[in-house]
Amino acid sequence: MYPAPARHPAAPGGGGSGGAASGLKFTVADTCERIKEEFNFIQQQYHSLKLECEKLASEKTEMQRHYVMVRHFYYEMSYGLNVEMHKQTEIAKRLNAIIGQVLPFLAQEHQQQVANAVERAKQVTMSELNAIIGQQQQQGLQQLLQQIHAQQLPHGAVVGGLPPGGLLGFAGAAAAAAAAGVPPHLAPPPHPAAAAAAVQAQAQALLKPADLQQHRAAAETPEDRKPIALPDERLGHRSVSPPEKFRSRTPDLESDSKRRKEEKLGHESDAEKSDQDLVVDVANEIGFDGHMRIPASNGLNNIAGGKPAYSYHMNGEGQLQPVPFPTDALVGAGIPRHARQINTLTHGEVVCAVTISNPTKYVYTGGKGCVKVWDIGQSVGSASVKPVSQLDCLQRDNYIRSVKLLPDGRTLIVGGEASQLSIWDLASPTPRIKAELTSSAPACYALAISPDSKVCFSCCSDGNIAVWDLQNQTLVRQFQGHTDGASCIDISADGSKLWTGGLDNTVRSWDLREGRQLQQHDFTSQIFSLGYCPTGEWLAVGMENSNVEVLHATKSDKYQLHLHDSCVLSLRFASCGKWFVSTGKDNLLNAWRTPYGASIFQSKESSSVLSCDISADDKYIVTGSGDKKATVYEVIY
Repeated sequence: MYPAPARHPAAPGGGGSGGAASGLKFTVADTCERIKEEFNFIQQQYHSLKLECEKLASEKTEMQRHYVMVRHFYYEMSYGLNVEMHKQTEIAKRLNAIIGQVLPFLAQEHQQQVANAVERAKQVTMSELNAIIGQQQQQGLQQLLQQIHAQQLPHGAVVGGLPPGGLLGFAGAAAAAAAAGVPPHLAPPPHPAAAAAAVQAQAQALLKPADLQQHRAAAETPEDRKPIALPDERLGHRSVSPPEKFRSRTPDLESDSKRRKEEKLGHESDAEKSDQDLVVDVANEIGFDGHMRIPASNGLNNIAGGKPAYSYHMNGEGQLQPVPFPTDALVGAGIPRHARQINTLTHGEVVCAVTISNPTKYVYTGGKGCVKVWDIGQSVGSASVKPVSQLDCLQRDNYIRSVKLLPDGRTLIVGGEASQLSIWDLASPTPRIKAELTSSAPACYALAISPDSKVCFSCCSDGNIAVWDLQNQTLVRQFQGHTDGASCIDISADGSKLWTGGLDNTVRSWDLREGRQLQQHDFTSQIFSLGYCPTGEWLAVGMENSNVEVLHATKSDKYQLHLHDSCVLSLRFASCGKWFVSTGKDNLLNAWRTPYGASIFQSKESSSVLSCDISADDKYIVTGSGDKKATVYEVIY
């Protein structure tokens, strides 16, 4: 089936038939492995080229739209100027006729003075005329540029070294257009007035940087991707060194405090950890104030009434428009008014995973090596809450990444920085490990349980989704598709569809009945968290670039929400499906209205909020913090 490998003439047996037994050995398995490696590499290149192609197509469309807008303005302005010139000419004729009628009634000496003044008025030079036309064009262009800046530039942004709405002089504008490299086919139509051409060149010079700024996120390559965020108070974050083409940046540990203020992530290599480590700051930078923050504008647009817009609807052409919220956005049955902090659970380590039992009684917090169990039913408002038990799951320095309770509340599944998932029996007098599930991946980032409690899905650091039979404790299949670590997961209420997000900037849906991938959504940022609405077809996605995007499962509808100032680390829907919460590295807990994202309430904690959960009755929220604690909130309706 395969040809014999060629041998070097100097190799033993290379020149005779007797050398076949002692020469290089060749196996089908080796060839298949090489083919698999080449296929994976080519698949990654294809994905990168596809993203680049889509980015370029989007930039081309946007550039063409800007060009058409400016060209339309130019022709409209030219037509208006022609009309104005004819009007002024007619006025001059009529004034000249009036002067001719009045002139005979003046004294002789005055008649000669008026005649000389009229002659001087008729001698308008081209330079004076061009200056007048250019001044009028500049005023009109300034209004157009202000509208463009208001639609596309963040608040306070600087384009080409100018503040929003700022204008260059004619000479400076021409130089800026040349430096921007405006292609000839995008240049404005010729005009006899040099000032008009300079104004048009200025428009092109200002529009191109704005367009590039709008698409800056899409220019990132896979080599520039940051790791998904999780914590370590040591400020040194360990993970297995990924392949050369996926290698991430190495952090400067001495400048970590400065990086936290700049909201940037990093990690270093360690051959004993997972492919991508989750990193967040754990320093106490801002104390909890208990107040709800007024949403800050991201500068894209304002909504009616002068309030800053933070929720945008994206149409089929990729254009964002502020969402006019309905009158019942923040009122009605099942919509909370705010959340009140009732408990602080001092875990002692950074809390990367949390979950609440049903009925609401116990809270499970996962940190370094162990899960702690808290009885909040007996300790509401108590300042000295202590865990009722501790489940030692991993090695002491390895973090728990996900904890999931089966609906009966008697079994807990724990995953983290290890190849094993541990299944705990909580019904015994003392909680004990009932089974361990071992995979080939060095870490598990997220877990999901099927509605019938028979199957567990684990997001692996190698990008695969492992499917486990909980009754037989066996691996039954793997979903393969993500080209980098699978970071988050959720399952539809009927158990027919699975949603996963990854560090490869994609969200994928899987048909659990047929065992195949259904859809793939490409983004320009890593996916850190997601949740599927239990009562509808909306999927909320938390991004590394601080955005929350809400997608319809089958239609092109999409909402983009801008309230977080840094990466969105966790996301969870309420059981009623009418609202969901997201948490981030900016210390914020945000509650949103489904699907359009009206901000219901907001709370700020003292450090990055890494994890969250909502009780089954939608009455409590629990969050896990980089401040080595968990916080329990009561939802007020």
